[in-house]
Amino acid sequence: MNYKKEVFVEHIKNAGVVGAGGAGFPTHVKVDAKADYVILNAAECEPLLRVDQQLIDLYADEIIEGLSIITKVVGAKKAFIGIKGKHSAVISNLSKKIEGKNKIEIFQLEDFYPAGDEQILVYEITKRVVPEASIPLKVGCIVINVETVLNIFNSLNEIPVTHTFVTIAGEVDKPSTFKLPIGITIREALELAGIKDGEDLSIIEGGPMMGDLILDWEKPITKTTKGLIALKSDSYIINKKRINEDQALRMSKAACLQCRMCTDMCPRYLLGHKMYPHLTMRKSNYDRKGTQGAEIAYLCSECAVCELYACPAGLSPRLINIHYKKKLNENGEKYISSNEEPHAKHLMDYRKVPVKRLISRLGLDNYDVDAPLYDIDYKPKVVNIPLKQHIGRASIPIVEIGQNVIKGELIGDIPKDSLGAKVHSSIDGKVVQISDVITIEGI
Repeated sequence: MNYKKEVFVEHIKNAGVVGAGGAGFPTHVKVDAKADYVILNAAECEPLLRVDQQLIDLYADEIIEGLSIITKVVGAKKAFIGIKGKHSAVISNLSKKIEGKNKIEIFQLEDFYPAGDEQILVYEITKRVVPEASIPLKVGCIVINVETVLNIFNSLNEIPVTHTFVTIAGEVDKPSTFKLPIGITIREALELAGIKDGEDLSIIEGGPMMGDLILDWEKPITKTTKGLIALKSDSYIINKKRINEDQALRMSKAACLQCRMCTDMCPRYLLGHKMYPHLTMRKSNYDRKGTQGAEIAYLCSECAVCELYACPAGLSPRLINIHYKKKLNENGEKYISSNEEPHAKHLMDYRKVPVKRLISRLGLDNYDVDAPLYDIDYKPKVVNIPLKQHIGRASIPIVEIGQNVIKGELIGDIPKDSLGAKVHSSIDGKVVQISDVITIEGI
């Protein structure tokens, strides 16, 4: 396939492709650039999640073709597939698939957390350090998630994003990965993995490190839903997720010893950024309301290494940083970089968090099992499709109540001159309600 950039970008835009493995940045904006390197992020460093490692094996041809096209269109000299060396069978398959494609190279990563953080990935592969409060493109790199590349390939065949791949793990009879229609409820997804009665269970959407505790099981899954982790409600991780900002602030004042382990283990600090979690902890202990000196909180990636691995007292520097981020945003204050070129700390290689040890620390050993991708054709009775599943403005509904729609039909468009992503129906059905979600009853 040969594409001019504007045609390539338009296909992706029309399909509603967003970053499937993160916050949902509109992909048509990300790839409308020039870059030295394209990096396929297949690290999948969050414990228990199994989506990317299976997709890159089962859909290797489509993903490699998509990666090749992206590399050509953005003018990159090389594309790297960043994947952990432990996935030897997948790597063997990929190696055969890329024979003769001298612009694509497999880069084997160690099994550490957070290898899938895009700034860490850029450094591991290129030794370039993304500047503070910046993005990989600043150092000539575009980082794209595995499922996102598969969606890009599909977009070039005019197939929009209507489904997402989700790993369901933890306290389930059958840990599984499914391709699910966007807009079904979390409860429906859990039932597919065998969870009928969740009275003693709590659910994390995402991975156990960065995922959020879900209180409403009727919440719809979106383009960025990658994992649902079911754990006993009295488990260590669930209790940690229940801690709020006010509790974290009080705990810090009572127990923080300023040992600075949170800083010494912080991935952003190790990259050379001026990120010092122990200093925001210190500030919160003496000046909870003010923001002077707290601007460094903007550099926090919220990876949770500080609160779930580094801190010997079990405190939550991540929540303290989130607290100050909110206050800074309320005040319209931004982090101003010194523009000094950051240099990774020489101890960085010795402070990577081994995933196996992290899993044990989190009490998840019994759940560290395969979650095979099952081919199911789930047809829900109703879907609630959010108009905002991405960074930027919510989509504008372009359908009316009572209108019949088919799977893949455009139902929400990008507001004029705005950052956003298009939204499509995930089923054949009738529009019955329009608010911040579009409710469609299946036919």
